[in-house]
Amino acid sequence: MHRWSGQQLRRRPCLSDAHRSAVAASVPRVSIIIPAVNEADSLARTLPALAGLRHAGHEVVVVDGGSDDDTRECARPLADRVLVTGRGRAEQMNAGAAAATGDVLLFLHADSLLPADADLAIAGALRESCWGRFDVRLWGREWSFRIIEMLMNLRSRVTGIATGDQAIFVERETFASVGGYPDIALMEDVALSRRLRAIARPACLRQRVITSTRRWRSNGIARTVVLMWRLRLAFALGADPRRLARRYERG
Repeated sequence: MHRWSGQQLRRRPCLSDAHRSAVAASVPRVSIIIPAVNEADSLARTLPALAGLRHAGHEVVVVDGGSDDDTRECARPLADRVLVTGRGRAEQMNAGAAAATGDVLLFLHADSLLPADADLAIAGALRESCWGRFDVRLWGREWSFRIIEMLMNLRSRVTGIATGDQAIFVERETFASVGGYPDIALMEDVALSRRLRAIARPACLRQRVITSTRRWRSNGIARTVVLMWRLRLAFALGADPRRLARRYERG
């Protein structure tokens, strides 16, 4: 089970209703697309946290890749659309993008929480670029997570490459112009970032997406760091994403 207990979320306070109303006219409509497979426990935390954004007129689209648990049942009352596709994050996110109605597409992992007023942050970011991402905050008090997240965010700023943990957002037309996510088994976020970077550098927001550390804890922090670096290097050298995905699943 996915557990985030034992700590209180520290999220940026919401703007007052008056302040939000004053800037709402300049905020594009955002479609938050969440790919999920057997993520009922995670969605029970993630989706209620998006209620404020839905109330502000934004859209939540959950794309289930063939879950065996209650993912769809959990999502239906808390999302605007629930789709069912084949399993594969790229396929799921592309299907969500095709069904979405917003001006901006934001891709969020099922076990991650957006910062409050993420829509306002995105509106500001899109004045300088057609796409971007948030900083990531790894869930937990361990000092090792602080170092890892700092390096993840720094790497992204230097390279212009974002990862799915950082909640990539992009203007709908720009996403379509690059062909969406390539239909590969792993590293689809890196591949999309490369396509988008050819158009513009990403807007790198300081606001943080809080993401689960369940994989780090399950497989070991050091082992996970080494694995991810090896997979990224292999992908950069042209390795088959299907082989990399099998290695990733083994942990």
